[in-house]
Amino acid sequence: MRLLLDTHVFLWVVEDSARLSDAARKLIAQASEVYVSTASLWEISIKASAGKIVADIDSLAAAIEGSGMIPLPVSLAHAVQVAHLPLRDGHKDPFDRLLVAQSMSEPLVLLTADRKLEAYGGPLRVA
Repeated sequence: MRLLLDTHVFLWVVEDSARLSDAARKLIAQASEVYVSTASLWEISIKASAGKIVADIDSLAAAIEGSGMIPLPVSLAHAVQVAHLPLRDGHKDPFDRLLVAQSMSEPLVLLTADRKLEAYGGPLRVA
């Protein structure tokens, strides 16, 4: 299985957080490839700049490169796929929508803890 980590899942992996479920840890360990979207680093940067979270973006980028995770750039196909996603339950978060679009375009299984994303369908695992 090829996984794309949702932003919060990526942070939990890097922090070795107890919030990362055993099921999620198992999926990550068994995955043939684990991707992190560059959009996740962008989201983290914005939230850190706004004081919503504390994060060292340079360390997070190094963690991707040093861990075997694969950075996933945002492509034209991903942007186009976002345009084809319906608004579900008023869900407008642009980063979530982009990650869903990336998972559908590649295809990759999006690993998230956000049950709202199930409304989009597509390859998704909530753990």
